[in-house]
Amino acid sequence: MSENKMEEIGRIKLDLTHYPGEDYYCDGDTEDELLDIARNYAQVEYQRLIEERKSWPILYHLSQQRENIVEWLPITKDMKVLEVGSGCGAITGALARKAGEVTCIDLSLKRSRINAYRHMDADNVTIHVGNFQDVEPDLCRDYDFICLIGVFEYAQAYIDSESPYEDFLNSIKKHIKTDGHIVIAIENKFGLKYWAGCKEDHLGTYFSSLENYPDGGVVRTFTADGLRRIARQCGYERPQMYYPYPDYKFMTCLYSDERLPKVGELSTNLRNFDRDRLQLFDEKKVFDTIIQEDRFSLFSNSYMMVLGPEFDVKYVKYSNDRAPEFCIRTVLKVNETDKFIEKHPLCKEAWEHIQKTANAYNRLAVRYAGSGLSVNRCELKEAEHPYLRLEYVEGKTLEELMDACLARNDTQGFQRLFDEYLKRICVGEEADIADYDLIFSNIIVPDEINNTWNVIDCEWSFERPVETKQIAFRAVYCYLMEDDKRNTLNLDLILEKLKMDQSEAEQYRKQEMKFQKYVTGRKMSMAEMRDNIGYPIYTVEAFCEGQAAADRKDRLQVYEDTGRGFNEEQSFFLDEPGGEQVYVTPEGMTVLELPVARGRSALRVDPCSRPCMIYIREIKWNGAPLTFKGKQIAVNGFKIGDNTYVFPTADPNITVSLAGLPDEENNLLQLSMEVTGLPEETVKHIRKRGLL
Repeated sequence: MSENKMEEIGRIKLDLTHYPGEDYYCDGDTEDELLDIARNYAQVEYQRLIEERKSWPILYHLSQQRENIVEWLPITKDMKVLEVGSGCGAITGALARKAGEVTCIDLSLKRSRINAYRHMDADNVTIHVGNFQDVEPDLCRDYDFICLIGVFEYAQAYIDSESPYEDFLNSIKKHIKTDGHIVIAIENKFGLKYWAGCKEDHLGTYFSSLENYPDGGVVRTFTADGLRRIARQCGYERPQMYYPYPDYKFMTCLYSDERLPKVGELSTNLRNFDRDRLQLFDEKKVFDTIIQEDRFSLFSNSYMMVLGPEFDVKYVKYSNDRAPEFCIRTVLKVNETDKFIEKHPLCKEAWEHIQKTANAYNRLAVRYAGSGLSVNRCELKEAEHPYLRLEYVEGKTLEELMDACLARNDTQGFQRLFDEYLKRICVGEEADIADYDLIFSNIIVPDEINNTWNVIDCEWSFERPVETKQIAFRAVYCYLMEDDKRNTLNLDLILEKLKMDQSEAEQYRKQEMKFQKYVTGRKMSMAEMRDNIGYPIYTVEAFCEGQAAADRKDRLQVYEDTGRGFNEEQSFFLDEPGGEQVYVTPEGMTVLELPVARGRSALRVDPCSRPCMIYIREIKWNGAPLTFKGKQIAVNGFKIGDNTYVFPTADPNITVSLAGLPDEENNLLQLSMEVTGLPEETVKHIRKRGLL
């Protein structure tokens, strides 16, 4: 036990009564880096640091999107919350802002200090450091919410019994109010991403949860039915199931049995931030099939199980990958008598956006009166934080109807819908209010298309006239971008209807890119962060090419620039070492002797297709050595010594500019180098240390 029972960091209290004196788990250098950030940087700087450092642990622990999983919960300032397994504080801040009192428990002192430093201004948080079983007897018995976010799967690691999950839940249950809630977020052992080729989140091995953890270990995840069985054994007969998408860690949407995803909605599926993965099939298309077969609950990547009185929230969508002034939460609520939509600002900067949206709804309703378009009713609620309440409109979207036409090759039906769309949106074109986001998914069409169509989202409206053809082109552009199955659509015919040429279309595309940057504030998307971190995706096609394709990672590839830049069409693989153009000396030096025809402006040599370290002894052009000074030679690696470079990429390359060099009818490039492959763990360590 620790002799020093309490520690204070800012206004946060750390209770060390049950701390055993050492951290039994630790991520080493990663936690040192996180502690440094928490101590020395403000939270407003976290996004920049995430983008700059290109590190999965930094993204995972510090991303604001981690808070989404609890931000929507109906927690108020008169409530007490218990967070078990608080770690580095990914959700503690959201709970502290919402609740009157927050109690945290975590095994690690270093992680608890990280949590405390990043939230040190919160005066309503106490962190107990120690094992749950040791801390549990000291806990209150009147919590309104108990949150187990990414914790329940570890129960058998710290509950020593024959039924650790039931015993853990029963132990937790003693500390909740009669009308309180226990919230569990956990991966689904049958999550579609695992079938598609993602490694299991905890073990980092392929298919281990699908195979029911054949190698043992302490972690166990469950299907929805498995979670329900545990809940019922603990006295909860009607557990409420939610389905976070893409997963609970970086949730953007939360579905429920009352509002399941629709075909086409689930398109953000490349979830391999922390390690490489296979891609055995297109998850979006398989999700569409699963949705059509009504099996989504079985294959959702994550679950959120709520135990306690039923919530009226049935669907949540977060738009907080934007600039702060546009960050909102959209919620579907269902009670005994009504369904309605709410839009809430997620920060003070977004209040004005909510108010402007309310004004736009009212003005657009006037513009489209009698047009065949009806803007659904909207009311601005002046609560502690203003929010919008909108009527909920049932029916199919125009997008769904258009997709159905394309699926059955009904070109005339598609054109009829598009013509009707144009006729309705052009009304009042000269007005100084325009809905720029009249995309097909934002329009609900009743059973008869001649009836009134309902506009359900006017968030992106501008107080100026916007040409109908620009709005319509954007709708078509977004429609095509969202699903490659729609590429059968004849875009030339659409442009003809809009009386647009290709140059005007290109201008509108550029305007759309500017609009997206305006909305995001140039914040890097999650997809861009995944690419930034750089773990590869291996497709079935690559494996089907056979062993020869796999062996190519050690083959040398050359690109020639003939004035069109480097491209695969003007590249070739050279013979394996031992051939005439590439050979290996007894000292292990790889030597390239490459004949080059006249008229090349640059050459690029890719020594292999894996992370490596390369010592370049010399490069000669027609027998004359080339200098490494200036711009004659460029590499995409990092210099660590004389002519020695580290390449933390699967695409290392050396580029030789031929500008200013003698250009004969037949030239010769000579390159001698020593190539040493780098293990994945070495590359990770170098990245963590910030040496690159």
